[in-house]
Amino acid sequence: MKSSSKLTKNITETEFDNGYWYAEEIKTFAKEIGIENVPKLRKDELEKLIKHFIRTGQVTNSQRKNLVKTGAKDFELGLTLSMPIRNYTSNKQTKQFLEKEALKINPSLKKKSGARYRLNRWREEQIQSGKKITYGDLVKQYIKLNETEGSFEKIQSVRYINFLSDFLKSEKEATRDQALQAWKQLKKLDIPKDYKSWKKQSKK
Repeated sequence: MKSSSKLTKNITETEFDNGYWYAEEIKTFAKEIGIENVPKLRKDELEKLIKHFIRTGQVTNSQRKNLVKTGAKDFELGLTLSMPIRNYTSNKQTKQFLEKEALKINPSLKKKSGARYRLNRWREEQIQSGKKITYGDLVKQYIKLNETEGSFEKIQSVRYINFLSDFLKSEKEATRDQALQAWKQLKKLDIPKDYKSWKKQSKK
């Protein structure tokens, strides 16, 4: 059941879902079909736009606000808690600022896996809905996410991380190297990229 699908305009949605596409493949194909601002979009955003094209034959573009930014970046102006988020940059300087300010409020705060990803999505959602938020708001949300009890709900687009997590939980005494090898096998198969599908196939 090795995948033989190619990323072309004739691909079906099932073939697209069952295939594993590297970021550069996704970006190249997105440009080919006419999606705008490809370098500014995340892989999962491009995948959604591509699936819309596969289903409808129509090209639609991202509706995310402030996708194309102009002017000075926020961190270049000097970050403060009261500064409105206008031209955000996810770089080392910004991350250090958020962590430093968060620790001032909660010195015992521990980083939680997945918190930063969800913080970025939260920020985008607020801006998309028209809300004006500051870096202080971002710090508060960062603390809230890191203090969340239990595991975060899985993000469907992050298939690699989800697979490794499920593999290590389900396979008795499994090592990370074994999980990585299983993931490499799964990428080549023409089946959904999740642990359940891999397990079912491995029993055949």
